[in-house]
Amino acid sequence: MKNDDKRIIIYTDGSALGNPGPGGYGILMILEDTNYKKSFSEGFRHTTNNRMELKAVVEALKKIKWPDQKVIVVTDSTYVSNAINKGWLDNWKERKFKKIKNPDLWKQLAELLDKHRVEFWWTRGHNNHPENEYCDKLAKKAAKQPKHRLKIDKEYEKINPPAPKK
Repeated sequence: MKNDDKRIIIYTDGSALGNPGPGGYGILMILEDTNYKKSFSEGFRHTTNNRMELKAVVEALKKIKWPDQKVIVVTDSTYVSNAINKGWLDNWKERKFKKIKNPDLWKQLAELLDKHRVEFWWTRGHNNHPENEYCDKLAKKAAKQPKHRLKIDKEYEKINPPAPKK
């Protein structure tokens, strides 16, 4: 849906059960001043909470079909919001993403941010914010899927393989 004047509001949340452990993310995308809403979630067998918080934002921005959209990302992750709002991501790009956690996802996010006009708003998690609570439920439900339905977070598992089964 091409949109020249309305903002796309993206609510995201990530979860990991065990951290690391099974994880998931939840996304709610709303086209401002319309009834258009879409939600997405996905679960992974072995990952971290911070990866899922970040992956939610990356996956949401990937879903925007038209370039140069006005986007607000609402997240309860200080890891994600501070990286943008405090300029950490710019520093990481200058350092070519060396010696940071989750460089694969930060690189993807940096590329996606160049395609749109994105603001990041932080909200306190688990504070009765309806959209944040909804995304939290999506993320946890995705993480709790049967093991055979969980995806493999290949980049994370290259560095941090799951413990062998006993």
